[in-house]
Amino acid sequence: MEVSGEAGFPFSAVVGQERLQLALLLCAVHPGIGGVLVRGEKGTAKSTVVRALARLLPPALDETGLRPARLVELPVGATEDRVVGSLDLERVLRDGEQAFRPGLLAAAHQGVLYVDEVNLLHDHLVDVLLDAAAMGRVHVERDGVSHAYPARFVLVGTMNPEEGELRPQLLDRFGLTVDVAASRDVDVRMAVVRRRLDYEADPSAFAARYAAADAEIADRVLAARDRLPEVALDDVELRRIAALCAAFDVDGMRADLVVARTATAYAAWRGSDTVTADDVRVAAELALPHRRRRDPFDEPGISEEQLDDAMRDAAEEAEREQPDDPAGQQDSAQPGHEQRPGAGSDDPGDEQSRPGEPTDPDDDPDPGPDGPGGGRSRAGRTSVPSASNASPPRWEVPGVGEGAPGRRSRAQTRQGRVVNITSDPTTGLHLLGTVFAAAPHQYARGRHGGPLRLAPDDLRGAYREGREGNLVVFVVDASGSMAARDRLSAVTGAVVALLRDAYQRRDKVAVITVRGSDAELVLPPTSSVDIAVRRLSGMRTGGKTPLAAGLLEARKVVQRERVRDPRRRPMLVLLTDGRATGGADPVP
Repeated sequence: MEVSGEAGFPFSAVVGQERLQLALLLCAVHPGIGGVLVRGEKGTAKSTVVRALARLLPPALDETGLRPARLVELPVGATEDRVVGSLDLERVLRDGEQAFRPGLLAAAHQGVLYVDEVNLLHDHLVDVLLDAAAMGRVHVERDGVSHAYPARFVLVGTMNPEEGELRPQLLDRFGLTVDVAASRDVDVRMAVVRRRLDYEADPSAFAARYAAADAEIADRVLAARDRLPEVALDDVELRRIAALCAAFDVDGMRADLVVARTATAYAAWRGSDTVTADDVRVAAELALPHRRRRDPFDEPGISEEQLDDAMRDAAEEAEREQPDDPAGQQDSAQPGHEQRPGAGSDDPGDEQSRPGEPTDPDDDPDPGPDGPGGGRSRAGRTSVPSASNASPPRWEVPGVGEGAPGRRSRAQTRQGRVVNITSDPTTGLHLLGTVFAAAPHQYARGRHGGPLRLAPDDLRGAYREGREGNLVVFVVDASGSMAARDRLSAVTGAVVALLRDAYQRRDKVAVITVRGSDAELVLPPTSSVDIAVRRLSGMRTGGKTPLAAGLLEARKVVQRERVRDPRRRPMLVLLTDGRATGGADPVP
């Protein structure tokens, strides 16, 4: 969907999103950076800033001459043929010849491609977008057509992390990332509302007020593009970049390249011909937070302290007279990686020492099989085992294979990607396959114009392959007997292990606890690890075990989710000692 270049909210009038604006401008200066991933809550001017950026870009040159840069929005439900292009059916049916019709990527050439909720887009489409953004060209081999066309654009994707994360492999391929949030500063919030109200009252007058500032930014982008090839990145700063990326333990070499390109673009944006340490720092702030190696349950991003330490150590590395000295490399610190609790400790009891809290006084005790004094009670709030401790065993659900995030098992469906074309049309008519089968015979059938002449043998079907998503519902026994001998901590560790697997595949996870006289849905179905860990950290223990209530609550959760997503497969994981001491009989 193409958005016109009409006057809208000015880029220079946006308040409180300076970091996002800088990241977008750097990608406009150097599209080879690879685009920007914007993560954050709704209502933070993400779309407004992106639309305003498109109006600042230099005009694009095509076969008709100069035209304004386009902003092309990619819907979440777009198909691959609409994104990259496909066979031009009109020309096939009219002229009987194969011709290519470009897709949205071609329309975004020399402009901006905007994908809202990119984390909900199919992974293979995200791969296509990122390939095009990195290479600047699209190569199409499909429907019997071989075609290539230029597609240099600024890729901007937005997402809400609470609705699910991107696969790490895809996350790494976005050049820069920015976390946005509404300011808590009263003056900033007042300025945002005032400017928006002024714009809505008279858009033309408001845009005219900031026209000079926007024109200055547009001229600066054009000047930075012209200056970019002349910017020098010397070996000192290149070594600083390499040391930073090594310190944060990033995978591969893409991070080094992106930081180098971003630092060069920032130097050109400043009007300088030389990359400095400050340019490298700004580039690292934008290019490394989503690439640093971390456990799925660690906080995302890079703190100022970590970056300061890394820059200081990188400066020492960059200034060494003998950079190839093995001893010097061994002595270099690893900033950004604090010593993990328990790592390197010789005391095997360190991992077991987790102070508990007393059980709720209002709950009746549920003595476990160990009896009084048969082990220390851990009733009370439980804590999620730290990912820095020894990792719990990885739990795999039987019968599932490696698949895309959120899609564990392949299945033949009426929707999904076409994996094979068959002469059996009962599998679902495939239009392009039918046209291809009929096109070579049109002359023999006496067609010299008019509609396509089809025969029954021309009909083609398609085998489509989709993937079934899962809803993993944990029913966790949080009674007093589970608190004995730290059983609930072990159970929580198992939940964390399964959450780790669900995180990698982006399945939905729900957690129900049973304790006292009822069951409680402590974690509604979600694919966000951050929310899951926070809820698990607040689980309380104590009381009896109304196991039947937990199973009934699980059934309600599954029924509600099946209404929202009928194709999602439910999986129930029951974690209990099997002693149903309260409520109805779970096995009537």
